[in-house]
Amino acid sequence: MKTAIYARVSTKKQETDNQLQQLREFATKQGWEIVTEYVDVVSGSGKKERPRFLAMMQDASQHKFDLLLFWSLDRLSREGIVKTLGYLQQFKSWNVGWRSYTQPFLDTGNAMVTDIVLSVLAAVAQQERLTISERTLAGLRRARKAGKVLGRPAADVDMAKVERRRAKGESLRSIASDLGVSAALLCKRAGEANA
Repeated sequence: MKTAIYARVSTKKQETDNQLQQLREFATKQGWEIVTEYVDVVSGSGKKERPRFLAMMQDASQHKFDLLLFWSLDRLSREGIVKTLGYLQQFKSWNVGWRSYTQPFLDTGNAMVTDIVLSVLAAVAQQERLTISERTLAGLRRARKAGKVLGRPAADVDMAKVERRRAKGESLRSIASDLGVSAALLCKRAGEANA
């Protein structure tokens, strides 16, 4: 059976090696041929694009593999019940099976898999994402209270030079690119200078 592996971690501080090694070993023991692996290092919340996830969905739609093997449902998606079930239904409509390594009951070949079980697990994954977000916001509030300055350092831009370059006909976008700042920042600073 042509098998694809999908692995995901949320941050660069985390590693996918543990997931990948065990998924490869499992697939080999099953006698499955691993045809490709998709690895994302990004949150599964749906707020950021997951390029390898998108490539995997594209390849699944073209039936480039028969089965998708992933570590657990929350590694596949933390986008909530509707979106997660939607992905699994899409696989089914493309005649692509799926299997969770750590949740063996989540397998298209297992008759016990129901929408209720999937709904509960997807809701738990979404709740975990919300909990992580709440913890992060609490940490940011605590840091601000302690006087820590957060965010990028303010860009040091000589607006007089920017105006001289603009007067010579250079585009704001070109100037911004050259200075390593956004054109929006230059527009804002120019507006503040003229106010």
